[in-house]
Amino acid sequence: MNRVYLDYNATTPVEPEVLEAMLPYFGGEFGNAASIHTPGQRARAAVETAREQVAALIGARAQEIVFTSGGTESDNHAIFGILAQPILAARSGEIGKHVITTAIEHEAVLNACEALEKEGVAISYLKVDREGRIDLEELRHSLRPETVLITMMHANNELGTLQPLEEVGRIAEECEIYFHSDAVQSAGKVTIDVNELQVDLLSLSGHKFYAPKGIGALYIRGGTRLRQLLYGGHHQRGFRPGTENVAGIVGLGKAAEVAHKLLKEDARRVSALRDKLQQGLLQRVPQSRVNGGASPRTPNTTNIIFPGVEGEALLIALDLKGLACSTGAACSSGAVEPSHVLTAIGLPPEEARASLRFSLGRHTTEPEIEFALQVVPAAVAQLRELSPTYQKSAVHG
Repeated sequence: MNRVYLDYNATTPVEPEVLEAMLPYFGGEFGNAASIHTPGQRARAAVETAREQVAALIGARAQEIVFTSGGTESDNHAIFGILAQPILAARSGEIGKHVITTAIEHEAVLNACEALEKEGVAISYLKVDREGRIDLEELRHSLRPETVLITMMHANNELGTLQPLEEVGRIAEECEIYFHSDAVQSAGKVTIDVNELQVDLLSLSGHKFYAPKGIGALYIRGGTRLRQLLYGGHHQRGFRPGTENVAGIVGLGKAAEVAHKLLKEDARRVSALRDKLQQGLLQRVPQSRVNGGASPRTPNTTNIIFPGVEGEALLIALDLKGLACSTGAACSSGAVEPSHVLTAIGLPPEEARASLRFSLGRHTTEPEIEFALQVVPAAVAQLRELSPTYQKSAVHG
């Protein structure tokens, strides 16, 4: 069976030139980047080249990039690293610490904030509108004297919605509050300049832009007071001890270089294919609607409601036909809960469960979109025929 993959927000394939760049570091170039002999120094040079490549992707300086195992580690280091600073207790006047985030963050941020709440840190969760965007006035009203951190994703993983980070950055700068952004879903898809966004910390994950899994980065603006979370050697200026994953770092650097070079071209081509898919499904599937479609989005993502079907059932039906996409549902202990993102934008549980995310990528082709436009409407129609609830509502229309 020829398979069509439309789940690039979940993960991406390793780009051939990325793999080619990595291969020597699994073989002859096996030196430890902390060693002072020649093999070690060759590995060190490769790591520092990658640091420059990642920095160039986001408009940073090379010394502001720390390599991590991925987005979750980067998010946790940013959040706990800021909150662990003793200086912040003095800044907050010993009346506790306060963090502002949003209701639609990735679990790497939400669960970190939940852990902080158990330690007595106050957390404000900003609401979002039907498009998945925050209200800047609510942000301003949420600020307190003890607020020490704003942590807000750049692009939402389910909707593709982009938050107004430049405005948030200005507010954070005015109030002298640290600002972290999870840019895992935006890096390599839209232009990022950390200076324009005025972020102090920014998280990246390699497997979202054609690097391998298990490698990521955290941008730490010069002068940011961030406590290390791991203790060991003095690697990466003490921010992240442990022997560097040289092959993974090289892959991340090469992927960042390719993404930087192809960003505009990729965005133009992929957004055209995304729009064709979205418009075609809306035309061919009665009552279907787009979630968050009127807001600025990443060019590759669309999230669509198909009333009258269960998203999990539709996902399985499409997989059997050779099409891979995603639901926003989280499976836990056999129970399927509606997506916290979709309920946060105001969808009732039944509509949240009837939504699918399609995320395209660099290797998506027009024939693949045509294939999706054939199989998705057919699968929805078949499932609706089997649904007494949908049939009854259609009759009483």
